[in-house]
Amino acid sequence: MEYIYGALLLHSAGKKIDEAHITKVLEAAGIEVQAARVKAVVTSLDGVNIEEAMKTAIAAPVAAAPAAAAPAKEHKKEEKKEEAGPTEEEAMAGLGALFG
Repeated sequence: MEYIYGALLLHSAGKKIDEAHITKVLEAAGIEVQAARVKAVVTSLDGVNIEEAMKTAIAAPVAAAPAAAAPAKEHKKEEKKEEAGPTEEEAMAGLGALFG
């Protein structure tokens, strides 16, 4: 993901998005750069209008996301019911063992 962020940073600065520039940005951030990944990012962004892609990504509908998250809440409720945890007496007994 940091490779894409580096490319976006170069784009917002008005710099050319190429292997050398992305490598410099990532190295400046202290990231161990993999040349193959840099090359893949540069190749995949070749011919892409980044401004248009960002506008399209921002305008993309996200109405389906909350509906997909609803079953996960129910699952978590079930897990909480199963995990009752120790009683107060058990917890105090456990603490007493710490001090001999």
